[in-house]
Amino acid sequence: MSFARASIGLIALAASVSASIKTCSNNNTLSCHSSSKAGTCCYNYPGGALLQTQFWDTDPVSGPTDSWTIHGLWPDNCDGTYESNCDESRAYTNITEILKAQDRTDLLSYMEDYWVDINGDSESFWEHEWGKHGTCVNTIKPSCYSNYSPQEEVGDFFQKTVDLFKGLDTYKALSDAGITPDESKTYTLSEIHGKLNQAWYFFNVRGNAITGKYQAADTLTKASCPSSGIKYVPKSN
Repeated sequence: MSFARASIGLIALAASVSASIKTCSNNNTLSCHSSSKAGTCCYNYPGGALLQTQFWDTDPVSGPTDSWTIHGLWPDNCDGTYESNCDESRAYTNITEILKAQDRTDLLSYMEDYWVDINGDSESFWEHEWGKHGTCVNTIKPSCYSNYSPQEEVGDFFQKTVDLFKGLDTYKALSDAGITPDESKTYTLSEIHGKLNQAWYFFNVRGNAITGKYQAADTLTKASCPSSGIKYVPKSN
């Protein structure tokens, strides 16, 4: 699938994280920038690159007409490969109930608007994203918490993904560059990168995936895109 990438600066987002997650010092090595072959609660490995991915769904339409929607937060092995479904024992199938039990109703409400499944089954979509990708983020394993409460890391994962998404307004960034949805207008590759149905933002992280500092990184994948005739169609019925 084609993708678009935008470069942004250092990100340090305040999030509603669990108080019991272990803290990391300010001089942690940036992920993907060490010869170490081991992960710790303060060093993301092997999934050292984290991708915040977004959708622009038009057939059928999902999410607000003036916003992209969340796909997920994916750990990448710093080379375009990735692990998946890393801990079947934590592949929970009750994300909504977990978030409600953690009193994250505001988060859940936001997800219902901006993290939506194209077929209308958002719960299954969230379960898939957590089981396939969330369980592979080594810095949010239960052992990385003090006084750990079961499933605590699940809420932190979804909160962090939403917080990153809120700071990466793809619709506005494109609009500010004069690139807006249109049924007939096309763009060249020099204007935008890829067919606009998905955007991937690549980061390395200094510290753990929840409280660490995210730094924009170059793309780890290559897309085969036409040089012109690229469409960005509006969401409509």
